Amino acid sequence: MKLLYLALALLLATSAEGQAASAFDTVTQKGIQLFQNVRTVVFVLGGFGLVGLAVGAIFGNVKWKWFASLAIGLVILAIASQIIEYFTGGKGETTGLSDTLTGV
Repeated sequence: MKLLYLALALLLATSAEGQAASAFDTVTQKGIQLFQNVRTVVFVLGGFGLVGLAVGAIFGNVKWKWFASLAIGLVILAIASQIIEYFTGGKGETTGLSDTLTGV
């Protein structure tokens, strides 16, 4: 039984580098796709929120704090990919975040 554990440990130790790089690339790509999809949904919901605030403005009962919060949140979401690219020093080749605004 000890020999089986030793063989298994040796097998996993020799091939872990290639699998780890592939797994990390997969996780990175899935994270980027998730960010793009969530951002699209939030932009749609934010658009409905802006329409709701416009209707409230017509009838004279706008909570400007809500408007400012919504506007600032949408701006932060819109520039999030550029902020990540700036701090990571990437040009978008490896992460694919530089073109996330083209899909929206």
